[in-house]
Amino acid sequence: MIDGYAKVFVALDGTEQQNFVLRRAMKVAANNGAKLIIGHVIDSTALESAGSYPVDLVNGLEQAFRDSIATELEEAQANPDIAEVEVIIRAGRIRETLKDEMLDVVNPDLVMCGARGLSSIKYALLGSISTFLLRNSECDILVVK
Repeated sequence: MIDGYAKVFVALDGTEQQNFVLRRAMKVAANNGAKLIIGHVIDSTALESAGSYPVDLVNGLEQAFRDSIATELEEAQANPDIAEVEVIIRAGRIRETLKDEMLDVVNPDLVMCGARGLSSIKYALLGSISTFLLRNSECDILVVK
């Protein structure tokens, strides 16, 4: 018999699709009686190219993200089938920060993310987070479309 998931990590990117992805993660966590970890990386690469970035800007971006998931977060915290809810927000380069400061620390059983619609040029230059996760994670990955 295969055990269920104990820790479900959902990587959110701030796009319009994120709340749909979060609701899916909430359902998976509830169905497994799992802890739900919500992760978001504030992309600092554009900020870094300017030399340095003001803490106030990062704090504002963090608050904007928290506001964008406030309804879903409240629902998740009130759901008795979800063992625990944690939100992790870090600023940095998306891939490195996601892996080094979130996934390697949390060590989830399942990582969920959205299938973001990058243009073919951006995809060729940047790749996708879902592809990165597939190649660099030890656990199951679920890409929500």
